[in-house]
Amino acid sequence: MTTTLRIVHTTGYRYSEPVSDSFNEIRMQPRYTPEQLIRERSVLISPTPWSYSSIDYWGTQVTSFELHEPHDVMTIRVETSLDVTRRPPVSSSLRREDLESVRDRWNEYLTITPLVDPGPELASKAEEIAAHAVTVDECGRGVAELVNRSLHYASGTTTVNTTAAEAWATHKGVCQDYAHLTIGALRHLAIPCRYVSGYVMGSEDAPIGTEVVGESHAWVEWWNGAWVGFDPTNDTVPTESHVQVGVGRDYRDVPPLKGMFRGRASSQMFVEVRMTRLA
Repeated sequence: MTTTLRIVHTTGYRYSEPVSDSFNEIRMQPRYTPEQLIRERSVLISPTPWSYSSIDYWGTQVTSFELHEPHDVMTIRVETSLDVTRRPPVSSSLRREDLESVRDRWNEYLTITPLVDPGPELASKAEEIAAHAVTVDECGRGVAELVNRSLHYASGTTTVNTTAAEAWATHKGVCQDYAHLTIGALRHLAIPCRYVSGYVMGSEDAPIGTEVVGESHAWVEWWNGAWVGFDPTNDTVPTESHVQVGVGRDYRDVPPLKGMFRGRASSQMFVEVRMTRLA
């Protein structure tokens, strides 16, 4: 089934006083994949900056820009129309021991970074799941479902710098915490796993043409001979309402917006994501 979506992501900063310079990168544009066909996309930034676009090491579209005039508000609006076609999940009989041949190929997605280190308790629970699992997919789903059961979704309880071990200790978090915990536990089992950054619709049942609230979202993909996605926050495979922007080792490889500015002002970030099913 193919769904056509429009996504409007508006974000930026308000400063307590004018700042003279700012340097920023955005990773907010959905990328081409076998399941995503981009129809149209645009990036509007105010004030108008000097900018250029590139594809980063991980394959994500990046727009870098600089502002060299005093400004107290910086606004970014990214609009994308695309077709999303979800194929049935790839079924695989690959076992963990079969992954030895791809360790070098996917070494970066086996690295335990500080953000995804699962800690001893979750690592031990992952080993218990692996001991009873036959295939990589059984390990992946078992770990993702464990994380889903163990965490309580609570906005504001963690930040983008919260580690997996810290989130596990409180059993609270948001989507990137669910993703980091799942990734860390699977890498502990020597299963290549990567962080996926993107969007998800707040209401999958919205009528065609009705704009609804969307969200920046995170989920995971593990390697079973191909990259297979799973959303541990919602305990589901990605649907036509999931839109991928980029992948990486953890959140730090795919932040939607990052940058710096010159001045003594404080800053307040604002974000709004709106999504519409067009067909």
